[in-house]
Amino acid sequence: MRLKLIFFVCFSIYSVLCDDEATEQSKPQYVRKVPEGPLHFIETFEANIIGSTWMKSKAKKEDVEESLAKYDGDWAIESSLDTVLEGDKGLVLKSKAKHHAIAAKLAKPFKFNENKPLVVQYEVKFQNALECGGAYVKLIEDKSGFNLEDFFDKTSFSIMFGPDKCGSETKFHFIVRFKNPINGKVEEHHAKKSELLDTVFSDGKTHLFTLILRPDGTFKMLIDRVEVNSGSLLTDMSPSINPPKEIVDPNDRKPDNWDDKEKIADPDAVKPEDWDESEPKTIADPNASMPSGWLEDEPETVPDSEAVMPEDWDESTDGEWEAPQIDNPKCKSAPGCGKWSPPNINNPKYKGKWKPPMIDNPNYQGVWEARKIANPDFFEDSEPFKSLLPFSSVGLELWSMTENIYFDNFLVTDDESVAEIFAQENWVLKNKLEMANVPSSDSVFEGLARRANANPWLWAVYILVVLIPIVLIVVFCCGKDSNKKKLDSKKTDAVTPDDEPVDQPMDEPAADEPEQQETEETEEVGEDVGKDDLESVENNENKEATESSNKSPGRRRVRKD
Repeated sequence: MRLKLIFFVCFSIYSVLCDDEATEQSKPQYVRKVPEGPLHFIETFEANIIGSTWMKSKAKKEDVEESLAKYDGDWAIESSLDTVLEGDKGLVLKSKAKHHAIAAKLAKPFKFNENKPLVVQYEVKFQNALECGGAYVKLIEDKSGFNLEDFFDKTSFSIMFGPDKCGSETKFHFIVRFKNPINGKVEEHHAKKSELLDTVFSDGKTHLFTLILRPDGTFKMLIDRVEVNSGSLLTDMSPSINPPKEIVDPNDRKPDNWDDKEKIADPDAVKPEDWDESEPKTIADPNASMPSGWLEDEPETVPDSEAVMPEDWDESTDGEWEAPQIDNPKCKSAPGCGKWSPPNINNPKYKGKWKPPMIDNPNYQGVWEARKIANPDFFEDSEPFKSLLPFSSVGLELWSMTENIYFDNFLVTDDESVAEIFAQENWVLKNKLEMANVPSSDSVFEGLARRANANPWLWAVYILVVLIPIVLIVVFCCGKDSNKKKLDSKKTDAVTPDDEPVDQPMDEPAADEPEQQETEETEEVGEDVGKDDLESVENNENKEATESSNKSPGRRRVRKD
């Protein structure tokens, strides 16, 4: 009955878990949600718009082999391999070890002179663990006549932003290209390195990358809505956007008579008369002697007596055949063979070539440095945000050793709240569903923990699953042991805590009368138990009597029932 109860409870709990799993496996339908507010660009990939909105590049890379110059990597708009939203699609980089380039126009160019922030946001899912490649986006500079199909690695961009990895090195790029107003040159400026967890590239989850660049020049970089880097365009870019006021004069040269030797040889020093430069550094040890047993007449190697000339050896063409050399077997038991020479030791008379000691140079002028001059290209921009290059397109120009990189939900806006709402309605929902699923790479326990974190009531179910069977098994086993003890008390004369003490002393049986004592006890027990029990008691009493005869005599009590 108890076993049936245990089975029933376990089955009921298992049914609850299975029902919950079945519920999780039913995917909700994706619903496109576009936030209200200023949108310079938004893309959720509802339809196959490659060739209309998103244009693949037909350009070729410069200064590379023809086979590597083409952007021949494939793109597709499709659902991710393990999508959690039915009907949700994204842009997928499909090819491995190929160059990819694709771009789309913004609804309206973004200009940095309107005193509004720039917010760039998009999702990336590395469906296969990334080995080497990038998933960054380029905000292409607004230039008249630019054709999306001409997009390639040399295309001028305003900002580059996003993750990158090769081997063990990971990067989270934020690069701005700034035009020097004095000389017109455009230079790249990189934000300080961000701490980027490697799990972003390997956990198979959708990750949200966000850049917020404000009019005061401050910026924030976020992954999954968590800040991982921040700074200012004025103080945290390398090289600095504002160049130095002075630079090293490129035309300055060190004078020929400039003495930058801190130490010189003492011109007044003289070599001592007893300095002998002819003595060698090491000499043969004069105290060494040849070890006893050294076989000076035996060579170290001898021809192999067991070697046989190969059948295809032709002495007329190959020359006279000689057996290969092997270690002389006589030398194995000797300290050595061949001519003995004493070992070398350091020569106590050795001094080497004499050199005068070094002294401070009285004419030392210090380390020469080129003089500084005013920087002809110097400028100082206290509001660099307003001087950033405007952009009118967004592009992906990538190379990867891993295929199936999934992009989705691109957003460019000048309102931070719009980006937050868009993330809440899309990425947050997707992330919750992904975290509730049990990934194949996780262990059983990790998977259970993920599900319980998503559904806290499951912790109570887990506790019941563990505790109830244990309690029932303990009760079942303990109850069985209790009944067994009651039955055993009827089959043995062993003293138990429940036996009533007997006041009168018992007769001590003699060591040579075990059989008589056994007979008396057997007769008494036989009145209460059956034939099988009687045989068991007799066997036990025989054993007890034997043990009693081997020990010193002692008192024992006999049951009076």
